[in-house]
Amino acid sequence: MKGIILSGGSATRLRPCTKITSKQLLPVYNRPMIYYPLNTLIKAGIKEILIIVAPERAGDYLNLLGSGKEFGVKFTYEVQDKPRGLADAFIIGENFIDQGNVTMILGDNIFEDDFSKEIKSFKSGAKVFAKKVSDPERFGVVKFDDNMRAVQIEEKPKKWISDYALTGLYIYDGSVVEASKSVKPSERGELEITELHNWYLKRGELEVAMVKGEWLDAGTFDSLLEAQILAKEKLQDKLVI
Repeated sequence: MKGIILSGGSATRLRPCTKITSKQLLPVYNRPMIYYPLNTLIKAGIKEILIIVAPERAGDYLNLLGSGKEFGVKFTYEVQDKPRGLADAFIIGENFIDQGNVTMILGDNIFEDDFSKEIKSFKSGAKVFAKKVSDPERFGVVKFDDNMRAVQIEEKPKKWISDYALTGLYIYDGSVVEASKSVKPSERGELEITELHNWYLKRGELEVAMVKGEWLDAGTFDSLLEAQILAKEKLQDKLVI
């Protein structure tokens, strides 16, 4: 299993704080934000991690993280020239993935749960993680049947279909590169990761698991503040880096 952290984007919702730095390098209590998704991957035993960054911030990540030796892992870096959607990460990382299994986590997603068991036991297909939220219109949303099997996934639905949002943690087999290349840009010009979920869903190869603890997408000032509190009160004794 290899890992990918997607840390590109311009984070305009966090301006002016992100005018001179990357969102994922902002402090969350006593660590840079990216340390939390890194912790999720490293705790699960992943030793090779690709970090995808925006071109103007690449040097900042190198200065902070280096080769990965300090953390007992190996980092590879790739530049995403412009934000083209989450699925673009697997096209950028094709050589890194090398037809193997891969776990991707978004650089601004902070979880209370430990996903080591789910990551280590993964064999094939795709596995994504859902959480019940009050504002599902902000996320990719999954609808379940009466047996809690996923039957529909839609990106930022305009009409309510479910209040289960898909979080920024995804596990895929090597077919994800082929699937990503088949995705057509959405109306906003991005390769939506929802299309990857549906690619696997149509083949009966998608599993949706539930997030039990707290989960934050720290992309707004309010959620960043919540992340600070979560990190201080609940995460300090769970971190390995």
